[in-house]
Amino acid sequence: MGSLPRVMLLLTCLLLAAAAWGAVSTAMPQLIADIDAGHFRQAESVIEVALAQPGLDEAQRRDYLFQRERMRRMRLDFSLDAEAAKQRLRRSIPDLRDDEFAAWDAAGLLEHLDIDGQRYYFNRAPSNLFRLSPQAAARQRPGTPPPKDGPYENLNAHHREVIAAADAAPGRTSLTPRRVRITQSLTVNADAVPAGELVRAWIPYPRAIAGQQEDIRYLGSEPTGAQVAPEATLQRTAFLERKAVAGQPTKFSVSYELTIYARHFSIDPARVQPTPADPALAPYLAERAPHIVFTPELRAFSQQVVGEEKNPYRIARKLFAAVDRIPWGGAREYSTISNISDYALQAGHADCGQQTLLLMALLRLNGIPARWQSGWTFSDNEVGYANLHDWGWLYLAPYGWVPMDVTTGALASDDPKLRDFYFGGLDAYRIVFNDDYEQPLQPAKRDFRSETVDSQRGEAEWRGGNLYFDQWDYHFDWQVLPAAGGNAKGRGTTTSTASTTAGESRG
Repeated sequence: MGSLPRVMLLLTCLLLAAAAWGAVSTAMPQLIADIDAGHFRQAESVIEVALAQPGLDEAQRRDYLFQRERMRRMRLDFSLDAEAAKQRLRRSIPDLRDDEFAAWDAAGLLEHLDIDGQRYYFNRAPSNLFRLSPQAAARQRPGTPPPKDGPYENLNAHHREVIAAADAAPGRTSLTPRRVRITQSLTVNADAVPAGELVRAWIPYPRAIAGQQEDIRYLGSEPTGAQVAPEATLQRTAFLERKAVAGQPTKFSVSYELTIYARHFSIDPARVQPTPADPALAPYLAERAPHIVFTPELRAFSQQVVGEEKNPYRIARKLFAAVDRIPWGGAREYSTISNISDYALQAGHADCGQQTLLLMALLRLNGIPARWQSGWTFSDNEVGYANLHDWGWLYLAPYGWVPMDVTTGALASDDPKLRDFYFGGLDAYRIVFNDDYEQPLQPAKRDFRSETVDSQRGEAEWRGGNLYFDQWDYHFDWQVLPAAGGNAKGRGTTTSTASTTAGESRG
């Protein structure tokens, strides 16, 4: 064959490959939109055709396989038909009427997804209803306890302690330290993996953050020999491996101590300046698809809230208050949501991570740098409360980075320092595992992650693939250690069954 035919053949192959790539890249956004809309049969047909393409590379193949997995996870989250949802509600409203249910459904108070023409309700829609509707809450049987809040979601003595310490030491931003001992575990269900197979587990582990959490002391692991990711890892974990034994759960745990500080920044709005043109801040001002995108809806909401305000502090306060007004609701798995900030804006409710990503998107849109942080929040030992939680930081010149927790939001106080505690401050009862979202684990996971955004419960897999949340449990055990000369009071512990929906324990 001469050189010219070879060149023509090569060009033809390149053109075919380019056409295939173009078709794939064009098809994926539509596929994601179809899945979001519940058109699962149509989406599965598109995935089958795409996977049969000979020119599909490994990254593209993985993207299509994940969309198939996303549908499976969505079916787990949206598992209630109308009758099952009514039965859940009748646990609290024994005389529930069909017309009441229909009215709440029509008002968007019962989160649902129409999958191929059949309506399914989110597993937590019945419990969320009582947070979203005063009328539904009033219909509960007498004596029904209200939803349980965390101890620092309402004004308490610790908030006053932090403000008093800040007033006594002007300029100090790290206050009232707590020394804490933590054991976190991950237990894979018996026979979830064939006997003799190696199970790989990643358990969240803290990194040192000056002035926030320091003096981390590793105590040990089960099995021994945990591989702790480098200090600079933004979603840091301890990695463990163990072979499965027939009929027995496969257990992993890691233990350590650290010192956690409350934070408080005293901000004078009149001193706040426009964001400087610093290249280091540029990533925290940018869109970051898929979860921070400046959509037309986001821009319209921002304009409605911000108006003509120019002062960065006052813009941020307005946005913080607007997102704080979104009712809290238990969340579906983050890996099933194609744009979390948009979801928080549109759904009528949001949990901590969803509210935080929405606020981050709004701040960035308005030229205010914003970044993510998350981990667990907990209590003094005698209270016995712990929960997954997400919050963030924003940059206000000349003060630099200051914290924000929009989910806890404004506290009920006439004192601005206490009311605005979580706009520029944090309590000393939260551990940070993540300084960014959607960051890789070390060592890298081979299969899909169960949680694609955050890292608080852990991850597990084996040679046969990912182990999803319905195949293992997680457990967080902590003890606030006595200050010098003091006494510890008991021990705190919380267990969550990972087969429940994500957000079941998220703040």
